[in-house]
Amino acid sequence: MFDSPSGGESQSRRLPIYLLLDTSGSMSGANIQAVNVGVRMLYDELMKDPMAIETVFISLITFDSEVKQLMPLTPITQFTPPQLKAYGGTSLGGALKMLNDKLDTEVISNAPDRKGDYKPLIFLMTDGRPTDTWEPAANTIRSRPKQKVATIIALGCGGAGVVDENILRRVADHVLLMENVSADQITQFFKWVSQSVSTASKSAQMAAGDQEAVAELSAPPEGIKIII
Repeated sequence: MFDSPSGGESQSRRLPIYLLLDTSGSMSGANIQAVNVGVRMLYDELMKDPMAIETVFISLITFDSEVKQLMPLTPITQFTPPQLKAYGGTSLGGALKMLNDKLDTEVISNAPDRKGDYKPLIFLMTDGRPTDTWEPAANTIRSRPKQKVATIIALGCGGAGVVDENILRRVADHVLLMENVSADQITQFFKWVSQSVSTASKSAQMAAGDQEAVAELSAPPEGIKIII
């Protein structure tokens, strides 16, 4: 049985993965369908990886006019890719607030009698500017205690007139930009996410108990550039 925040014995340390996906109205049509295909691809690829099956726990948070955690932190073997729909605004601030809360309540910290979870990986995907207040939640995320930090990778979908790179810089450790958005580019992004998670899982399990050890990110797909 896996350890829980309230204590108990543990057989394996977890690698928490959080997907924060923009499901606002601007993502409707081919783009949201590509996201659905991409999430399914992510699941299928990780289910082929024995190390990922042992360690990866995944959560899915969507944000439009509302913010929802469609899947709490769940073993990849029990994850069910949902069918996402796009509508409404872009509540990025609300999504970051929920993420911060879930990192506190779902991720297991180190304790004198146990090793906690590996450092979480967060993949944020958005195609627009926030329609809510985002600064307080971003500041809270970036000022988390050292023992509760996570690595955040943000993908902005759209050019400079659509995505505010400065906002993503305030939120994420790594910022990617997809200037020419297409269904194929979106699915390629999720394939890259699955590869990154698999690499991180292998690296974490080979790190001799070092909670901070995760693999370096590989180069993103063609058409997606690294900002930071």
